[in-house]
Amino acid sequence: MRIAIIGAGISGFSAARRLRQLLPEAELRIFDRRNRIGGVLETLHKDGLQIEQSADNFITTVPWGIQLCKELGLENDLVQTNPKVRRTYVVRNGKMHLLPDGFLMMAPTKLMPMAITPILSPLGKLRAGLELLMPSRKDDMDESMASFVKRRLGREVYERLVEPLVSGVYAADMEKLSVLATLPRFREMERQYGSLIRAMQRQLKANKQARLAEQSGARYSMFITLRSGLATLCQTIAEHLQRDRFPAAIQLNKEITAVEKAAGGWRLAGETFDAVIYACPVSETAKLLRTAAAAEDACPAMLRPLTMLADKLSGIEHEGTAIATFAFDAGQIKQEFRGMGFVVPKIENNPILAGSFSSLKYEHRAPKDKFLIRVFAGGARNPHLADMPDSDLVPMLFRELRKIIRIDGEPLFSAVSHWAGTMPQYHVGHRERVREIENIIDSMTGIAVAGNAFHGVGIPNCIQSGFQAAEKIAAELTRHLTKTNGN
Repeated sequence: MRIAIIGAGISGFSAARRLRQLLPEAELRIFDRRNRIGGVLETLHKDGLQIEQSADNFITTVPWGIQLCKELGLENDLVQTNPKVRRTYVVRNGKMHLLPDGFLMMAPTKLMPMAITPILSPLGKLRAGLELLMPSRKDDMDESMASFVKRRLGREVYERLVEPLVSGVYAADMEKLSVLATLPRFREMERQYGSLIRAMQRQLKANKQARLAEQSGARYSMFITLRSGLATLCQTIAEHLQRDRFPAAIQLNKEITAVEKAAGGWRLAGETFDAVIYACPVSETAKLLRTAAAAEDACPAMLRPLTMLADKLSGIEHEGTAIATFAFDAGQIKQEFRGMGFVVPKIENNPILAGSFSSLKYEHRAPKDKFLIRVFAGGARNPHLADMPDSDLVPMLFRELRKIIRIDGEPLFSAVSHWAGTMPQYHVGHRERVREIENIIDSMTGIAVAGNAFHGVGIPNCIQSGFQAAEKIAAELTRHLTKTNGN
């Protein structure tokens, strides 16, 4: 059995690893147009500093990231966030203020911190408190993040707290971002309890009781990373694949421009494969599906599903981001921080989406006498910044950063990464679109799709996506092999 995987990022490598577990003797071929593995996961080591060029950690509330690290023998490399700074700042009128204690993404667990925060006006606080009395929706219709939060907590909580927090994760337009596709538990809280505040308080009490009941087992902070850098994740999978009895072949600098249906499988890069897993951006997947549908000898029965799948995938819009990391001598930073980073509301009219005190958040990233700050820009708020030339982008972002943080002098150096079109936009209706995509894929054999465009943008979600794609293909090929041997 020969299987091609298009894309050497975490989704593609996760698929390859799972395939190797399920089909130990299958021939695996991984293609990528870049000259390195890892996709957007890239770790830069410079002058004793560690700089993550895209994601710098992953969440622990879903299991797939931690589980994979344990399987790969990387458990001892896992690092938790600095417990001294596990809070976030929000910028208001150019100054940083700590997020009210207990405010979790879009709802408070504690009322007193909300009552005294300088981020909100007295009227904004009063409107937030009235959430307890607001009528609740019991239907399962989707709505935008902006609509949901304004309806429950009011415009000011939306503009000053929720919009910057959610934008920092999804880089999206809140007027279009789907609640059900991103944070569905909050809609469920509304349906079940009639109030987000009431639901959060009850869940907090339940969580405390659960923690008291725990007798053993390691606990992680909500976010963790790898001490050696997140690029280690794909590198380690690649090493495992190379040590197998049937080593996987990894072909870099190899852009796949066409995939065609062939007798018994799919033809690409001059070879025929029994199955293909598309773990590249969905825009590329759509183009490749259309080449298969447009081929002169394309199977008529495949034309409609190929075209439908390409159209559905093309409907998932993407935005891009730029990340600038500034390195300083520790003495240049003229203030102390009690949080690990900050977010900037859209109404501040600042090109910065968010910032992270990278070497404070994870202390292994710099020596004690150095300090790293990562700044995020672009997204749906300022899409042109994603590919702005560094000569324009870096001075602008540093100028804005100095308005927020007291910095003496110029940075020692800066490192910039551009990720155009890599952040999928989960617009209202996204869950239904994904169901339609999955139904089409399920109706086809020899094709699977993986990546961040479907059920979550984080590393663990990409890992799970790769696993699921591999499991689909393995099940199909195993059935085919069993049927063939039976005949």
